[in-house]
Amino acid sequence: MAGTSLLALLDDIATILDDVALMTKVAARKTAGVLGDDLALNAQQVSGVRADRELPVVWAVTKGSFLNKLILVPAALAISAFVPAAITPLLMVGGTYLCYEGFEKIWHKLMHPPPVEKAHRVELVAALADPAIDIVAFERDKIKGAVRTDFILSAEIVVIALGTVADASFGKQVAVLAGIAILMTVGVYGLVAGIVKLDDAGLYLSAKPGEAAWERLQRGLGRAILVAAPALMKTLSVVGTAAMFLVGGGILAHGIPGGEAFIHGLAVSAGSAPGIGAVLEGATPLVANAVVGIAAGAIALAVASPFLRKN
Repeated sequence: MAGTSLLALLDDIATILDDVALMTKVAARKTAGVLGDDLALNAQQVSGVRADRELPVVWAVTKGSFLNKLILVPAALAISAFVPAAITPLLMVGGTYLCYEGFEKIWHKLMHPPPVEKAHRVELVAALADPAIDIVAFERDKIKGAVRTDFILSAEIVVIALGTVADASFGKQVAVLAGIAILMTVGVYGLVAGIVKLDDAGLYLSAKPGEAAWERLQRGLGRAILVAAPALMKTLSVVGTAAMFLVGGGILAHGIPGGEAFIHGLAVSAGSAPGIGAVLEGATPLVANAVVGIAAGAIALAVASPFLRKN
């Protein structure tokens, strides 16, 4: 009997762990919309810091991110336990903010063409070369700004993850949210550390001496990294922005009464098209979520702009 009980207990534990793993995968997929933007944004936040100080700054921001999640995860669990009805409104707020942030980035690009952005970067480099600049204060401001940004993005991640496990037991909610918090923090800032040091790795490899095939290959790889690093940042930013509209729009479409059913109906109708029906049926929800996300972002920016100008 004791052996049977032990096996039953182990089976229950395995089932719970399997459920937690499955829900964590779902939560990770749902929060992926924030991840691409999180990577690009945090890598950009570290730009302008001296090369030998990049990793210490990333580590300082990582510690701030863990502290943010130590605040946000218990707060989310408390809401789930005591005010579960608030989860859907919070998700809607989070989805709207994602759409707003995505649209604001596009609007900023339209209002600040490449020559203006280039001039700003030149000014930043010149300012950092000025010996009168307090580098320690500059780093501290960078870290504070990055941690504040992380708090907003972490709140979005936690709220979206909470929405995927709202009907699960409290223990599973704790496991999933804690897992997502650790996974996202370690994953994001590990990748940020790698991204900000790409140019250093490229410079190191491109300066390899020697004319043997291996040395020439290393120099070629270094030059390729130096060319690819800026393109990687731009790609992350574009993918992150698109994902914000898809995820944010999907949250809003799901939360608006009848919205999800309407999009499902559109997908089914598109699926009846001869030849490409299957492709259209799969693409329709994505397009619909993107349209909802872009429209919501435009409206949110229009509403927020007068208040932002006052500040």
